[in-house]
Amino acid sequence: MEKSIILVFSRALSLLLVLSFATSTIAQEVEDESEFNYIRGDVRGPENWGNIKDEWEKCKTGKMQSPIFIFPGLPERIPESDRVIRSYQTGQTTLKNRGHDIKLEWIEGGGTIRINGVDYILRQCHWHSPSEHAINGRRYALEVHFVHQSLDDKIAVIGFVYDYGNPDPFLSSIENELKLLISNKNSSEEIMSGIVNPSDVRMEGSRYYRYMGSLTTPPCDEGVIWTVETKVGSVSLEQVKLLRDAVNDDARENARPLQPLNWRRVSLYDTRLRIEDNDTLITPYVSSM
Repeated sequence: MEKSIILVFSRALSLLLVLSFATSTIAQEVEDESEFNYIRGDVRGPENWGNIKDEWEKCKTGKMQSPIFIFPGLPERIPESDRVIRSYQTGQTTLKNRGHDIKLEWIEGGGTIRINGVDYILRQCHWHSPSEHAINGRRYALEVHFVHQSLDDKIAVIGFVYDYGNPDPFLSSIENELKLLISNKNSSEEIMSGIVNPSDVRMEGSRYYRYMGSLTTPPCDEGVIWTVETKVGSVSLEQVKLLRDAVNDDARENARPLQPLNWRRVSLYDTRLRIEDNDTLITPYVSSM
């Protein structure tokens, strides 16, 4: 009897480990980006990402891909549970040139956000220029993605777009480290970038877009909860150039082309509108392409 219990426990543990490994591979961005590029028409360009590796097939066949063209719409009243609640904290970080972008990673996490009652730990952020999402008919100078992961490996990303203007304080805080990456431009090793407070990227918080999408780089896994801030930040031309120089891939941009919206809903949430007892939800704006 005791041996049977041990055998059952052993099999269950093995299954748990297999499932744990399987789920841990979901929605993980490629760390070495040398196998693809952003040159349109190239054999390794965006149109061909799905042909490079079998596990990147979603880049070609996926129906819920990102980024997308976001149209303006009507605000929707939402329950408190749907709000993005940020509980960020300062933490030690590393900076890495991944081949086509710069990744800032919080070694032990940078705090959490909560969406629909689920906590997502802030893992890293990275930058794309120009912005990947097009909002109100245009792509902006820069977009930063804050990537969060839940305990069951689900992904939630908050995107902030920037137009040219005054320097961005958040980028200014890691400017010296970015210059160090430039001096070591042939190295893909991480460098320590000190204690960074993710809250320095200010989320206006009352209005944002929400839709279901994917990673914007291979393997293009879907099921990602996207939150895109409506407020446009400010970044200097020199800062955008610094990010591109730090990557040193000779590319002028690292933004994936816009993807079809298909049947998806894109909602413009306005958290200043509260749901009252017996109140009816306003039908959200639904965009289609």
